[in-house]
Amino acid sequence: MKRDKLYVAVTGGIGSGKSAVLSAIARLGYPVFSADAFAHTVYEDAAVFSAAQKLFPSCFAGGRVDRKKLASVVFADAAARRALEEITHPAIMRALFSAMDEAAGDAVFAEVPLLFEGGHEKDFDAVIVVMRGLQERVRAAAARDGCTEAEVQARVAGQFDYEKNLPCGHTVLYNDGDLAALEEKTGRAVHDILQKAGRESRGG
Repeated sequence: MKRDKLYVAVTGGIGSGKSAVLSAIARLGYPVFSADAFAHTVYEDAAVFSAAQKLFPSCFAGGRVDRKKLASVVFADAAARRALEEITHPAIMRALFSAMDEAAGDAVFAEVPLLFEGGHEKDFDAVIVVMRGLQERVRAAAARDGCTEAEVQARVAGQFDYEKNLPCGHTVLYNDGDLAALEEKTGRAVHDILQKAGRESRGG
């Protein structure tokens, strides 16, 4: 796909540090977006709301979705999760790419948690995969989301296994130090990606 700017995805498992990497990229001066931000508004799409309500009627009441109840249902049932993703992901990705298309500059970055699960890696020019030890990921996600480590483990079990299945050719960024170290690694990764694509980087 020929574009006038580079589209780069940032992905990784829950608690890996994707948002921290995206923040570091923003501080370098690049436009950044998050698929999760569009996921928060996806049920404002009447077609998405109607389709999801038909599949999970107990999670909808009074014209609103009970997100916590819906999450508990789909994270406990892989088939249910896939069914919901088939409804929501196309709408989320359309909104994400629309925003990226409008962004100024020669490179734009997006955090896409379910990049490989949805087969969206083909839609980007480059991918940064953030890796972190499982226990660190679980502790970080539990503290962030106010849930138990067992609940996080259940979510991890349903996610793409980056350690076993990661395809070659992507930039892997190991989050195994402090935030300053992560920011330095992020700057180098961005610089290398843009240099490889023949673009001028803003830092790193």
